[in-house]
Amino acid sequence: MTRVLYVDCIGGVAGDMLLGALLDAGATVDLSAFELEVERGTADRHGITAVTTTVTGAAEQPHRDWGTIRELIAAADLPERAAARAQEAFKRLAIAEGRIHDMPPERVHFHEVGAIDAIGEIVGVALALESLGIDKVLCSPLPMGRGFVKAAHGNLPLPAPATLELLKGAPIHGVELELELVTPTGAALVAALAEGYGPLPRMTLDKTGYGAGTRDLKPFPNVVRAIIGTEATTGTVSLIEANLDDLIPELAPDAAAACFAAGALDVWTAPVSMKHGRPGFVFSALARPEHQRAVVEAVLRETSTLGVRVAHLDRVELQRDFLTVEVGGEPVKIKVGRLDGKVVNLAPEHADCERAARITGEPVKVVWARALSEAHART
Repeated sequence: MTRVLYVDCIGGVAGDMLLGALLDAGATVDLSAFELEVERGTADRHGITAVTTTVTGAAEQPHRDWGTIRELIAAADLPERAAARAQEAFKRLAIAEGRIHDMPPERVHFHEVGAIDAIGEIVGVALALESLGIDKVLCSPLPMGRGFVKAAHGNLPLPAPATLELLKGAPIHGVELELELVTPTGAALVAALAEGYGPLPRMTLDKTGYGAGTRDLKPFPNVVRAIIGTEATTGTVSLIEANLDDLIPELAPDAAAACFAAGALDVWTAPVSMKHGRPGFVFSALARPEHQRAVVEAVLRETSTLGVRVAHLDRVELQRDFLTVEVGGEPVKIKVGRLDGKVVNLAPEHADCERAARITGEPVKVVWARALSEAHART
């Protein structure tokens, strides 16, 4: 079962707000490896009781470059997935700041985000996700205020340049407030963690949590909401198609690879007869709503079409997990499909079967059959 977090940016998003929302949803965080602590409080935002967080540590903290922060995180012995998430957030910050200030990312010194509270917030969010067992993160569109914010380099326009650089490709909208609603730290976390943006996805709801921003705003609650559940086995998918009669066939696999990289669930072609009797084919890709735009853009970039059609379909899926068996001493992963908890499908991973066949000298079909037999015996 895939555990999903939907980040609902009602009042924007900042590192302390997202950390508070995850703690409110039941996460636990230990920052003792960094000699830091998270002080937790509460605040009322339009009648909603939300969690506030403050990271505390040594009073004096130096400005740090990306390499120093990378080493700090690597030396902290964090869970592998948590460390990777934290490193990715700071990597994106370094690249964004480097582009804004016209310098290599390795030379970027984090003035605002290099403070110990931001390190604690980013690592704290990564650890909180691990505590909650989150496998997938999705995010709502982000509200943006305007005005100016004081920074190390002077007064910066809002949204901050680094925030906009980090959120390229994300859906944003302006609101009539002269206030920073999305901070660079919040933007880095969303950009690093979210697999897609859009409305609340279908899920079996498990937990919710609210994290409060510093100010109490009149127009709307200044909170970010964490909505956590298991990915639904039924949902809507987008069927993206184009009819092609002028694409070199050798390029079709490259277009398919680009669609898969953009998040497509499946890609295929089917022969058709087109106008003037020309032989052609339909290029089809299936994607979840949050990946629709990226897959559409991949089709438009990688094929010769001038447009695509998109249909929205219901899709029913089996509950999925994996197990690993051994054939000739070599591991082979097995996809397991369940219906109401009962195993109804087992499928050995072909790439694992090929690898095991090369090592053992057995035909692929023999490895495949043995792996399937072992999987049946174990389920």
